[in-house]
Amino acid sequence: MPEIFRSRSGPFSKQSDAQLSVFGFSTGQGVALLVLVMFIFLAPFFLYELFLVKVFAFAIFAIGYNLLLGYTGIMSFGHAAFFGLGAYTSGLLASRLGLSTELSLLAGIGMGAATGAVFGLLAIRRRGIYLAMITLALAQMVFFVCLQSPLTGGEDGVQGIPRGVLFGVFDLSSNDAFYFFSATILVLTVVVVHRIIHSPFGRVLRAVRDNDKRVESLGFDVMRYRLLSFVLSAGLAGLAGSIKAMGLGIATLTDVSISTTTEVVLIVLVGGTATVFGPIVGALGVLALEHFLTPFGPWFAIVQGVCFVAFVLLFRNGIVGSLQRRIRISL
Repeated sequence: MPEIFRSRSGPFSKQSDAQLSVFGFSTGQGVALLVLVMFIFLAPFFLYELFLVKVFAFAIFAIGYNLLLGYTGIMSFGHAAFFGLGAYTSGLLASRLGLSTELSLLAGIGMGAATGAVFGLLAIRRRGIYLAMITLALAQMVFFVCLQSPLTGGEDGVQGIPRGVLFGVFDLSSNDAFYFFSATILVLTVVVVHRIIHSPFGRVLRAVRDNDKRVESLGFDVMRYRLLSFVLSAGLAGLAGSIKAMGLGIATLTDVSISTTTEVVLIVLVGGTATVFGPIVGALGVLALEHFLTPFGPWFAIVQGVCFVAFVLLFRNGIVGSLQRRIRISL
């Protein structure tokens, strides 16, 4: 395999290849996955389940965004559109048409992926800030449509979204049931995305991030890989929005607003780009900070800003990124 596909994982690339285990997870990643599973079972004893459902939804959102930013090198400011449209689609289908839980989730994923394909076709021919501004403009158009459309309820949003019965067997109406359902989706997402980024396709994505001209010279269609990455990322955003909407029972304009995109960018940066478990750590840290600082009112934004500045200064590669560099184990 050409050296270009030895991505910029630095000292971790050879080590990870030498430590492959179940599902391709290295020893360090396997331990991290075990810690995640233990956290899932123990967290409800200390934290509110619906708060954790939101954390899991944003973790899935961040994993998808990290696939685009961390592994493909594309910065998007429009990912809230995919998240919000996934939430609206699954919410409307479940509440107004009575569609089953699994079909509503699939519809949310499909809406996110389809919108991502449109955004990607329009944006990926540009680079850097130009690409980011195109995605931002398109997302603002989606926000305006959701604001004006009677279908989405305008400022009231879509309320009373039912959780339904999964496959006609598992009743998800209780918080406990939906909590473990969303946790299962998160673990499956980690496994699938890990498999993607460690496949030949994932190696090409990292090569595109590092040196797209060289990849093109080797005969690969760079635009096709960038578009596929965009669509996969948008589909995961749609899944995350669907889980959030069903778990909390509401889809609102906040889901398609620029603040949601900003939040997922912060989550990825705090957790660590181009890491498997960074988005999960980032989601828990950022949302916990927001949750526990909200009672402080106007001081919330100041304290949050100081915390993020401290993260940037102390953990330039994010929490997980800095940790894996220190212990020299891929996470």
